[in-house]
Amino acid sequence: MTGVAPLGGGLVRDYVALAEIELCGELIIAASAAQGRLSLESIDKVLKVAEVCTEPGVGPAGPRGSRP
Repeated sequence: MTGVAPLGGGLVRDYVALAEIELCGELIIAASAAQGRLSLESIDKVLKVAEVCTEPGVGPAGPRGSRP
């Protein structure tokens, strides 16, 4: 059972935070196994991001150049 115990003593489950932590872990594993920087395509694959737009270079996060 995972969760965060608030000051009041009850258990709060934050599934979004847990999912984000899991995705960060997957990125860390992929980055440590890579020979250099991960490409945007590799990051998308690790995060299981699918292109939803037919316009080249534009996906769920907007233009490819807008990501850090």
